[in-house]
Amino acid sequence: MKSTVAKALFNSHSYAEYRKLVTDLLYEGKSTGNEQSESLTNYSKLNEARMNRLEKTIVISEDVISKLQSLEQHYIWLVISEGWCGDAAQILPILNKMALASDKKIDLRIVLRDENEELMNQYLTNGGRAIPKVIVICKEAGIVRADWGPRPKGAAELMANHKREFGVIDEKIKTDLQLWYLADKGLSVQKELVEIMENIKYNRL
Repeated sequence: MKSTVAKALFNSHSYAEYRKLVTDLLYEGKSTGNEQSESLTNYSKLNEARMNRLEKTIVISEDVISKLQSLEQHYIWLVISEGWCGDAAQILPILNKMALASDKKIDLRIVLRDENEELMNQYLTNGGRAIPKVIVICKEAGIVRADWGPRPKGAAELMANHKREFGVIDEKIKTDLQLWYLADKGLSVQKELVEIMENIKYNRL
């Protein structure tokens, strides 16, 4: 295992610990990350409410559960995140429910982007530090097998088309993106992550 990955794992949080960290910082009027601003704190508050709702409403399909439980090895999903990230708020509750449904085949761990710059720089998206980023690690072998993120293909296409047409990330695309997630109901994240895990299982990755 690469030393940067091993170091990040050592300092990683469980899903419950991550949620508590974000909540505790909000009580202090802060967000996670090196940069502090009113807007980032407000995004974190919005994400807190969003994750609370998703934890109650997201359903993992029986097909996905069956495929996760049939994995022949154990894996770590190491996720790079921050409390103010809207995509992370939409995706982390799904990953958590998938891990819980996997019959302990998947261990979900979370690290903060700004505290793990070396790790983040190994998993850039088009040269940018986009999050969340899921790093799939084979627990037995200690090998990184794949990575995914920062968002499902449909959401990524929506964002790319808007940037191509308007050249900026504005409030409209942020709203449109949240509406896309709402309509998708977590199905794309489940489908894409299961495809990655099955590819690993059958040695296609």
